[in-house]
Amino acid sequence: MLQVSEILRVKGNTLFTASPETSVIQALETMSEQDIGSLVIMDRGNLAGMLTFREIIRHVNGNHGAVGSTSIRSIMDDKPISVSPDTDANEVQRLMLENHSRYIPVMDGTVLMGVISFYDMAQAIVAAQKFENSMLKAYIRDWPEEDNQRPKA
Repeated sequence: MLQVSEILRVKGNTLFTASPETSVIQALETMSEQDIGSLVIMDRGNLAGMLTFREIIRHVNGNHGAVGSTSIRSIMDDKPISVSPDTDANEVQRLMLENHSRYIPVMDGTVLMGVISFYDMAQAIVAAQKFENSMLKAYIRDWPEEDNQRPKA
């Protein structure tokens, strides 16, 4: 079955992180410039949280449209779910759906390996289905013909 490490290999290894002390405005600028929907929040080499547009929208809504000088620490998800590189893709799907998570950090022990997004999962599933479909079609094309000729007595 498809594993997280395979999805990361196809996706690439560009990571965007911030510290909890980074301002929300700086985070917004980074996310906008890099066209990303999340930042992994690292504190002294450890996973401290996740910041997604969901947290930013809640913050802006609660402050009547103002971002202010707020730090990421006060709005981030400080208990993000994470997975390891050997986690099965089905498990990632389950976690995303159960926890309404669009982004899940991938940790190998304490080392950040990447982030798996809902989009990454959808893309991987479609690619796996296309591969399986092509294999089934090839198998059917090579199906042995039935022997219609009976031995003559």
